[in-house]
Amino acid sequence: MKYLKLFENFNQSQIDDICEYYGIQNYIINSDGSIDVDGDVDLNSKKLTKMPLKFNKVSGWFDCCGNELTTLENSPNYVGDDFYCSGNKLTNLIGGPKEVVGDFDMEGNELTSLDGYPKIIGGDFFPHENPITHWVIRLFDYNVKIYLDYQETYNFLRKDCKIVKHLLEEVIKDYNEYYDKQVELPEKIEGYTYEN
Repeated sequence: MKYLKLFENFNQSQIDDICEYYGIQNYIINSDGSIDVDGDVDLNSKKLTKMPLKFNKVSGWFDCCGNELTTLENSPNYVGDDFYCSGNKLTNLIGGPKEVVGDFDMEGNELTSLDGYPKIIGGDFFPHENPITHWVIRLFDYNVKIYLDYQETYNFLRKDCKIVKHLLEEVIKDYNEYYDKQVELPEKIEGYTYEN
C-alpha cells in the first residue's frame, strides 16, 4: 500500500487523501501527524497489514476487524465507544488503545500474550478464539484483571510462549487459597511449553 511510511512525514494533503480514501470524516490533524476523529472509524476488511494513519482519539467506535494486522501500533489511544480488532493476526495488544469506553473485541486472533491490554475498558472484553484464552483466562474464570495481576507479580508466561512451571504452580496455589477455587495445573497447554 502506498500510504505506509512514517506518519510524521505526511503533509496535510496526504493525510486528507488517506482519510478520504478510507471514508474518515470530521478529523483534526495533530502536530505529531496523528489524527483525532469526531465520530466512527471503519477500517473493516481493508486488507491492512498496518494502520494507514496514526490515530490519537476517536470519539465513536473503531473497527479494524478482518484485516491482516500483526500489530495495533498507531491505533487510537482513546476510543469513545467500542474497539473491534477481531479476525487479524495479532499476538499481543501492544500499541492498542489505553482507554476504551465501550467493549473491546479481539476474538479470533493469535494472541499468546495480553501485553498492551488497555488500562480502562468500560464495557465487556471479548478474548475468545485466541491461544491465550484456551487456558490462561480460563484458569482465572475469564477474569483478565486477576490474570494480569498474577502475571505482573510472578511473570510465569514468557514472550516465547514458555511457561515457568514452578511459578505457575505457585500462582495456582495462591489463587486457589485466596479465591477458594479448585484449579489444577494442566498437564499440557496447547501452543505453550513448560520450562522449569
